[in-house]
Amino acid sequence: MEKLSNINDVLEKYIPENELKEVKRILYGYNKGSLVDEVPVPPNAQELGTAHSFEIKRFKFKAEEEVLNKPRLVRVGIIQNTIAIQPTSGTFMEQAEALRNKLRNIITAAGLQGVNILCLQETWTMPFAFCTREKRPWLEFAESAETGPNILFLRELAKKYNMVIVSPILERDTIHGDTIWNTAVIISNSGNIIGKSRKNHIPRVGDFNESTYYMESDLGHPVFETVFGKIAVNICYGRHHPLNWIVYGLNGAEIVFNPSATVGTLSEPMWPIEARNAAITSNYFVAAINRVGTEYFPNEFTSGNGKPAHKDFGHFYGSSYIAAPDASRTPGLSRVKDGLLVADLDLNLCCQVKDMWGFQMTGRYPIYAKYLSEFIKQDFKPQIIRDPALSVQSKL
Repeated sequence: MEKLSNINDVLEKYIPENELKEVKRILYGYNKGSLVDEVPVPPNAQELGTAHSFEIKRFKFKAEEEVLNKPRLVRVGIIQNTIAIQPTSGTFMEQAEALRNKLRNIITAAGLQGVNILCLQETWTMPFAFCTREKRPWLEFAESAETGPNILFLRELAKKYNMVIVSPILERDTIHGDTIWNTAVIISNSGNIIGKSRKNHIPRVGDFNESTYYMESDLGHPVFETVFGKIAVNICYGRHHPLNWIVYGLNGAEIVFNPSATVGTLSEPMWPIEARNAAITSNYFVAAINRVGTEYFPNEFTSGNGKPAHKDFGHFYGSSYIAAPDASRTPGLSRVKDGLLVADLDLNLCCQVKDMWGFQMTGRYPIYAKYLSEFIKQDFKPQIIRDPALSVQSKL
């Protein structure tokens, strides 16, 4: 299964041509009456991708033309990548520098295409070592969200390419006792720091031992108003929590990035569904990013499930994609190689879909709020109406 590069390859190989369009419509939805348009990649960017072995895909979402409002066009890029040095036993400095060199080429390819907002994968600055429960050497990768080496690296590139960059890192918060956080830093197109968002939900599933390193965010659900639109960051495990998605929408997000690190045996059937559902129900665009490759660690670790100790997490299956509020989505990037996906969005589509479906307008927020306020009380009782016949049967 790990050798399967892309579901599109399978579709085009095995589905008859006269049926292929309908199959893709069912899988990917229609954007204004047709599949999301695939756009040619500029030769200079494609040459860079070929030279450095990363895939580039480019798409365009459409919206209705409006009389009073001009199109609100924004070009979004998302990056998935393997770590730069295998195995992970290379020194901290070697791994960090190799990752910056790898990402510099992919970010340059985004800049050559005029990307306005770019998001990297979860903790792109390091191996995803949160399975190991080892504090050393992995916490050496933690850095300041304002002045860390990888933040300074991206601030220069953001300014160079006039690009907002979302940089998910392992943050060391020196102001608050060297607390460690899983954080996304939002860097403006001028190179300044706009702000940061943190992971709201921490997994305790299988090998994901992340609570050894950091806890849930204390920053809420911030939305960042950039020159290109209002964006938010729902980091990884937060995608499994519907209310988490909803609050970003209530705060006015137009694009929500979901930088993730998740493996095939655990979550791959969920991956095509969750971000797309969020885009539909909250009427914003969602950019779902998953790292790619298998990462091997020097020391064995266990999952507490009785299975033998092992040195890898499993296969991070990539498959990054972008979903729109009208239920359409792009095909995903490869399951096995580095990639850059670029998509042109018209943010007017968000309001157009709201007007069509009326999800926010018909939401029963006072009822939901009342229920949730009761649910969190210790004496909460579910609203269950019991069949009287059950009481009679229990006495028999």
